[in-house]
Amino acid sequence: MRYAKAFIAFASEKGVEDIVYKEVDALSRNFMAEPTLRKTLDNPVLQSDEKFSLICNAAGAKVSQEFISFIRLVLDRKRENHLQSICLMYIDLYRKLKNITLGKLTTAWPVSKETEDRMKQMVIGETHGTVEFETKVDPAIEGGFIFEIGTYRLDASIATQFRRVKQQFIEKNRRIV
Repeated sequence: MRYAKAFIAFASEKGVEDIVYKEVDALSRNFMAEPTLRKTLDNPVLQSDEKFSLICNAAGAKVSQEFISFIRLVLDRKRENHLQSICLMYIDLYRKLKNITLGKLTTAWPVSKETEDRMKQMVIGETHGTVEFETKVDPAIEGGFIFEIGTYRLDASIATQFRRVKQQFIEKNRRIV
């Protein structure tokens, strides 16, 4: 957390917190997409310059000077094994600073752009900030939707309703026997 707080303070002081956010977000997504990235950075045989190059490439084709300075600091202090956590904490701090809320809509079938925009506007109206909104298609929910906003989750999927009904039958049968 110390590194993330220092990094966001440094980036804000330079006025590039938005640019750094995009770079950190790209790096964080690459950590999630490629688990071998973290293992590679944990490798003590790999030289610091190679790790630096790997991190900068994972953050984007062209990264800011502030990002470069921070990564050099992390590597000099031998904290590269904490880099993924630092990225996630930076993202969280940035979203709190800019009043950004995460919204996610999961449906069994693709929804129209109008529906997505209405959901996004609803979230904006409730939070009075900006929203990073994502839609996802997951046929496993069988119908209905799952709507997430921040830490709130509304699960109105058919699959969940079937599980609840099944659980009720199981409970009722236990009481009978």
